[in-house]
Amino acid sequence: MLAAVLLSAGLFAAQPISVTHAARAVGPGEVVLVTIAGAGARPDVHAFNRTWPAFAGTGHAWQSLIGIDLATAPGRYEVTVAAGAARAVHPLVVTARVFPTRRLSVDPALVNPPPEAAERIARESRELAAIWDASPAERLWTEAFVRPVPDPANSAFGTHSVFNGEPRAQHTGADFLSPSGRPVNAPNAGRVVLAGSRYFSGNTVVIDHGQGLFSLLAHLSEIDVAVGAIVSAGDVVGKVGATGRVTGPHLHWTVRLEGTSVDPLSLLYVVGASRDGTDRRVREPILDSSR
Repeated sequence: MLAAVLLSAGLFAAQPISVTHAARAVGPGEVVLVTIAGAGARPDVHAFNRTWPAFAGTGHAWQSLIGIDLATAPGRYEVTVAAGAARAVHPLVVTARVFPTRRLSVDPALVNPPPEAAERIARESRELAAIWDASPAERLWTEAFVRPVPDPANSAFGTHSVFNGEPRAQHTGADFLSPSGRPVNAPNAGRVVLAGSRYFSGNTVVIDHGQGLFSLLAHLSEIDVAVGAIVSAGDVVGKVGATGRVTGPHLHWTVRLEGTSVDPLSLLYVVGASRDGTDRRVREPILDSSR
């Protein structure tokens, strides 16, 4: 009888959870892909004082994308995973990252907007904040992320921006030096939640990929989708242009992950598709410098 009781208890004992991670780097602005094995039910994932959604990965594993905020100080942090009675703690050591400074000359009205633009700017800021808070709980993407344009990135995420001699916020996206009129592709599947002109970003498209993950594509010359459209990876959503606060034609791609701005190139590294489709990780260098 005792053996039977012990056997029964063993059957219902919490199974061990193993946690691993993959990342281009573990530093401010980076995306970390966490893989969780041994959790039967969808696990709860906590890190950096946030909860990160989990989704079904390959095999029987669960996965979660974690974004490291630009303001995160170097040091040791923990990813806590819980599934039923089972719990695991996985360390992440965030290293320091030095961001360069760029100095640009743009239309003065786009550095210090005139009073008549204040209401528009405030309204657009509120609209975008509401979009970031309204992502569905389910994941809308299932395939690898793709580059929105084939051109290399030429401006680093996190760069300190100085416009017309005045310091402004860090650059929270990646810029691609693409020619005007080049088609811009959806980085992955999702729903278009914004398609229109913005004061600073010009003609802009925002795609909600679900689970708090968004792509914002800015400075377009044309917009080829409407709000509510369902897009797949590679679908054309617009064309490269020079609208908004720019110095010339290029594509700006911002990625938001659960309220955190992260480097799009780091997202491509952990869940991206290479050109030949054989490697999901894009080995593109981190564009930062101490100069």
